[in-house]
Amino acid sequence: MSNIHSTAIISESAKLGENVTVGPYSIIGEGVELGDNCTVHGHVILDGIIKAGKNNEFFQFCSIGAPPQDKTYKDEPTETVIGDNNLFREYVSIHRGTLKEEKVTKVGDRNMFMAHVHLGHDVRVGNDCIFANSTNLAGHVKIGDKVIIGGGCNISQFVSLGRGAYLGGASAVDRDIPLFCTGYGNRVRLKGINIIGLRRNGYAKNIVSEVVDFYRMMEANALSPRAFIDHSELMDEFKDNEVINEMAAEIRRSEVGIAPFMS
Repeated sequence: MSNIHSTAIISESAKLGENVTVGPYSIIGEGVELGDNCTVHGHVILDGIIKAGKNNEFFQFCSIGAPPQDKTYKDEPTETVIGDNNLFREYVSIHRGTLKEEKVTKVGDRNMFMAHVHLGHDVRVGNDCIFANSTNLAGHVKIGDKVIIGGGCNISQFVSLGRGAYLGGASAVDRDIPLFCTGYGNRVRLKGINIIGLRRNGYAKNIVSEVVDFYRMMEANALSPRAFIDHSELMDEFKDNEVINEMAAEIRRSEVGIAPFMS
């Protein structure tokens, strides 16, 4: 195959789609499936059970599908599942799932992972996200669609970032960030609403204004966010706002708690 470099090592059981390119010294193990038009540059390792869609590009020194850094893992046949049109820059590492949560680490579509990004076991990443250089996600982290994470961020296990959230660089995140909220700092604190993100997602001006008002009311109130949303008299004026309803639902189901507000 003209697209496969002569020094590449590819298992006979690996399944490669049409027009897949594999660069020098890359290793593709058994159990790997790559969709059409994927590009694997030199010195990449694809290991374990990997199901990747079409048009994905893996730059040099990526390590995808390696066993998780979990002492309870006993070489079970867990998976790494990747959608379409993702970009993995140099030294990106992704670990396969564990038996603790659905046996899979999963990446959606059209995401950009800049150099030295790490996704731990059982992570879930949505669609259209951007991860800047040296971002680290511990196990079981959940990332919604269209999330942007600045460089050098570290996210603790079981933390969730809602759809459209934005993290400033070098943040240490040990609490959830609700959808379309912004946060930064060590430890992370909520800074405000991602107004630009809301506008880019096509929300009307009145919807955006209500979300900002809701955030400011919740921030100024002595109640915790979870207690605030459980007071119907505080929430009635926002009951028709779909973004606020979704944000309230995220706050209710948060397991690690919501990041505190900026003081």
